[in-house]
Amino acid sequence: MYRSVADMVLCVLDDLFFSIKIKTAAKTLGAEVHFERAPDQVLDSIRAKAPRLVIFDLDSLKMRPMDAIAAMKADAGLRQIPTLGFVSHVHDDVIARARAAGIDQVLARSAFVDRLGSILGPSSTSTT
Repeated sequence: MYRSVADMVLCVLDDLFFSIKIKTAAKTLGAEVHFERAPDQVLDSIRAKAPRLVIFDLDSLKMRPMDAIAAMKADAGLRQIPTLGFVSHVHDDVIARARAAGIDQVLARSAFVDRLGSILGPSSTSTT
């Protein structure tokens, strides 16, 4: 059973617009958020930071989110960490690939922004 060491969220994305939105919401909520922008460091960062949630930009080509999600879910030490991805609602193929890789939840970009406060809030995920 996975237990997060810190009440923090790790964001795997390289989109400046969404980075700013997430940072602004986190600051308002007093939530701790870290960003990983190096695709080859995603799994190491997850292991080192032990987040309560990992957020992926599923539309990012650079960050290779499907590879990272599949690797997380194949790793006994990481598979229990909740994952959430956001994606353009018209990218049905990306949504299907993310689900096949094992993502826990997928939201349209607009829904992600609308729910950002509850996603980053302290009771948004279970750590048991």
